This record gives sequence, C-alpha cells and structure tokens, in this order.
Amino acid sequence: MTTETTGARTISVLESFPGPRPTTNPYLVQLLAELPADVVASTFTWRRALRGRYDVFHVHWPEKLPRGSSRLRTLGRQAATAALLVRLRVRRTAVVRTLHNAAPHEAGGRVERFLLRRTDRLTTLFVRLNPATPLPVDAAADAPVVTIAHAHYRDWFARFPRGEVVPGRVLFFGLVRPYKGVEDLLAAFQELPDEHASLRVVGYPEDAALGRSVREQAAADGRIGVRLEYVDDETLAAEISAAQVVVLPYRHLHNSGVALLALSLDRPVLVPAGRTATELAAEVGSAWIPTFDGVVGATDLAAALARTAPADLPGRPDLSARDWSVVAPAHADAFRAALARVRPDTHAPAPVRGDR
Repeated sequence: MTTETTGARTISVLESFPGPRPTTNPYLVQLLAELPADVVASTFTWRRALRGRYDVFHVHWPEKLPRGSSRLRTLGRQAATAALLVRLRVRRTAVVRTLHNAAPHEAGGRVERFLLRRTDRLTTLFVRLNPATPLPVDAAADAPVVTIAHAHYRDWFARFPRGEVVPGRVLFFGLVRPYKGVEDLLAAFQELPDEHASLRVVGYPEDAALGRSVREQAAADGRIGVRLEYVDDETLAAEISAAQVVVLPYRHLHNSGVALLALSLDRPVLVPAGRTATELAAEVGSAWIPTFDGVVGATDLAAALARTAPADLPGRPDLSARDWSVVAPAHADAFRAALARVRPDTHAPAPVRGDR
C-alpha cells in the first residue's frame, strides 16, 4: 500500500471480490495493495457485507453476487444480495461500480436481472475503463461517471523469468468461454499453410462441452498444443514470452485484461478491429496491435505473424498512462467523490469532475 495520503480522513471500502487466491486476477490484488494509505480496503465476505461497517462498496462484475454453484445456493445468494442492497440504501453507503464489461457475458435469470437493475439504480458513481463504455440503462440520471484506465501488469510479472520468442508461435490464453471465439481460432489456424507455425491454447474451459470441442479440434493438427487448466503466473509468463503474437479471436472487443497482460510482457496482440483497437493502438503504438475484421481467419494469422517479428517491433508498448501511480490515486478520488455525494457531512474533498 502506498504511504502518501490526501490529508482527508480515512475511509473504508469493501471490495466485491473475496480474499485473493492463486486464480485471482492480479489487477484486483494490485488494486488492494496500491490504494493510498488513507483508503482502507477489505475483501468481500457476506458477513462483512451484511454486518460490517464501511463507507464505500466497490462493485466488480455484480452478476457474481447472486450466482451460486447450485440452484439452492443461487437462491440463498439472491436473497443475500437483496438484503445487501437494502442495507446499502438505508445506511447511505456509497456504491462505486467499475464497468468491466458493457453487459454480463452470460445472461442470468429473471431474479438476477432484477437485482442487477436495482444495483445500477443504487450506484452512486460509475468507473469505466475506456470512454466507449456506455452506462447501464437503469443508472440514475445524475450518476457521475469517471474514466480510469485498466492498469498494466508489468510490476506484477517482473519477478518471473522471460524466455525467448518461438518464431511462428500463436497463443490464446485466459478463461475459455463461448464468446471468445477459440473454436474460430482453431479452425483458422488449421487452414494456415505455414508448417513452422504453432498454436498454444492455455486456459480453463468454464463449459465442459466447449473444452471437449477444443481438444477434438486441436487433436486434428499436430502443430496445436492445449493446456486446458488454470496455470500459475510463472507458467503463464513463460507461455506469453514464448509467443510471437497473442490472439484474441473475439467477435467484438470492449475491454480486455488479456490484451493488457500480453502488452505488459511486450507481446503484440491480434484483436478485432473497432474503436477499442484503434484507441489502444494510438496509445501503445500501432505495431503492437494488428487487427482483423469479422471472424479471425488464416490470412489474418499469416499477416499478423508477418508483421510481428521481434526484430521489427519498436522497443516496448507505451503503457505509461496505466501505471498504478496514476490508477490507484484516481480510484481513491472516485471513492471520496462518491462518498461526498451520499454523505455531504463527511467533509470529503470536492467530487472529482466526471466525464459528463
């Protein structure tokens, strides 16, 4: 945790994610560590949420709150989420929501959708990771929104050794989920005539049927290797370092921690064309962001490999705007701004000027 303070009183923040585990996104772990010392952040437990004292509730992926691993657990978590929303309103707790996605990747049922709408209406201030993110339709008309860029991962992965690039190596990593287009990537790679090219798919499949499909497709081409499981950070760093290019075969790109992780380890990323890709290329350098239109194809992979030879890449991607020395204080300002809106008597600093 940083030692600088703003001179304002200490505020307490409850994050919506549980205590860090080996599979926790390093972005969340670093957020806890890098917040200024006058912001005391705790991780989520239902006991803390429903009985603890805190000034701000910081929500990431709110759909995770009412979802359980079984029907009975889901019913219990839906009831607990409803109780939490009542408590937040009654106690005048500021709610800050980070918009990681424009919408949940997997749709929930009627009760979940109702709870998410109530969460949006209750949110005091929204944080978006890029200016293109729309506010939820149920957000309060006067709810401010601020843009805080997703921080990079350079500091987190600096402790791990870096290997040499394997020429022609293409990599997909991260959770294997239906919307990510992994099957499209496998089909495209199988049509790539370059016998020296190779493809690695590394990540845990959340859907068993999708995992079986990926294994079956990979088995048809000896150039493809898969590791369908969670891997530790050292292993992931080695996989990324070995890749000539990382591919995000998504049909649409909005925000992507995977892209930023690859760039943090100085690997170029092939992504779908669009506003997000254009803005990212302008920020980090166009050489690092080759793009494709529509569904990724063999010609896209060939073109990306042709333009991403290590000798042709210019230095490192420019990620200076995503340093934690910028991102962490911006979060602290957002928390204080939200608290000042719901509790003007807290003597918090004047709210930060939002994007609207």
